[in-house]
Amino acid sequence: MDEVLPPVKLLSTGLQHVAAMYAGVVAPPLIVGAGVGLSATDLALLISASLFTAGLATLLQTLGIWKIGARLPFVNGVSFAGVAPMIAIAKGSIERTGGPKDALPVIFGAVIVAGALCFLAAPYFCKLIRFFPPVVQGTVITLIGVSLLPVAVNWARGGSPSAPGYGSVRAVGLAAITLAAVVLCNRLLRGFWQQLSLLVGLAFGTLVAFPLGLADFGAVQDAKIFALPSPFHFGAPAFDAAAIVSMCIVMVVSMTESTADMLALGKIVEREADEPTLAAGLRADGLATAISPVFNGFAASAFAQNIGLVALTRIRSRFVVAAGGGILILLGLFPVLGSVVSLVPQPVLGGAGIVLFGTVAASGIRTLAEAGMESSANTILVSVSLGVGIVPIAVPTFYDAFPEAVRTLMHSGISAGCVMAVLLNLLFHHVGTARRSESQSRSGEAPGATVPTATPY
Repeated sequence: MDEVLPPVKLLSTGLQHVAAMYAGVVAPPLIVGAGVGLSATDLALLISASLFTAGLATLLQTLGIWKIGARLPFVNGVSFAGVAPMIAIAKGSIERTGGPKDALPVIFGAVIVAGALCFLAAPYFCKLIRFFPPVVQGTVITLIGVSLLPVAVNWARGGSPSAPGYGSVRAVGLAAITLAAVVLCNRLLRGFWQQLSLLVGLAFGTLVAFPLGLADFGAVQDAKIFALPSPFHFGAPAFDAAAIVSMCIVMVVSMTESTADMLALGKIVEREADEPTLAAGLRADGLATAISPVFNGFAASAFAQNIGLVALTRIRSRFVVAAGGGILILLGLFPVLGSVVSLVPQPVLGGAGIVLFGTVAASGIRTLAEAGMESSANTILVSVSLGVGIVPIAVPTFYDAFPEAVRTLMHSGISAGCVMAVLLNLLFHHVGTARRSESQSRSGEAPGATVPTATPY
């Protein structure tokens, strides 16, 4: 993980990480900006700010300073978990003040406080690792991959129902061509080119998209060449109690997902994500989140699709991801460069995403295989946790009638399944274990006979 690759390899593999995450970074500001009612100019500024702050957050995670940063090949970007609550905050603010630009300072104030909470809580939150034995880790890692697959499927159809040709045979066919290109490149190429199979597949799919009419140069023509971040462009942050509580709940969900992602990445790179690593990673999340609003950005969190890319390419160097962070900063400073990357059509990303997200799920299944599934307790834990985690994936509106705090936690299949796995692990492997061991010793049974593979943490 500490290997520094030659410059050409470093930049090309870093660009591959950017290509995998770009759509995920620009989607939240697009949704929030549209919900607030920003002009096209301000919306472009919000997107550039998100790219810039994602780059800063990624550098902080990979390179680290003091006890801040996991120093893993860990990509950070704008958290999707906060999109719905931020739109709700904006609507409430607009109803009171009547202007979209008055809504963003309230959002930014809440994000700053939530980031500070994450930073301060990191050394305590990371102690939850004792409740994440391999069976829980494997369940959560599998859910990360499964919960991302519908995103890839939606990209394969065109990304948005309002997009031209959404769900058409051309769009799905382009996704299939890209998927085939990535698979064939991984099978036929060797060495460094095999490690670039995703980037080669994305480039090939984009070239095929032009004659099919599924690529658009409009974004490049309208983009500015250079745009320096303007601190607090939308005004000084405003601090509203209800908005702060809402974003703090979102931050707790993001911390849960980041912890799960770091555990998953530790498995893939074969370096355990222990308590100090988790604490450092969560501090980086918190600091990046608190700083982002200064540059008009939102909460920062882990990007699971890049974990799949590390597993797919087997390039573990954190400096590769740091190079990707540097590219993100350049994309934020030079919007015209970002518009070039955005030429990659959504169906192309969808085809590649199936490989990436499926790789994450496969890593989780491998971890479960090592966790000892012959135990009935572990079988129940995995089956129920996966079921609960898949509910919001299969039926996104399932929790719409519940209070906002419940919706925020349970709307994400990752956090819902993670919470259930931890609770069931407590029930089966922690609560009453001392009494069971004493009873077994009196009856002549070996302690732990009922759950032979469980290792209480």
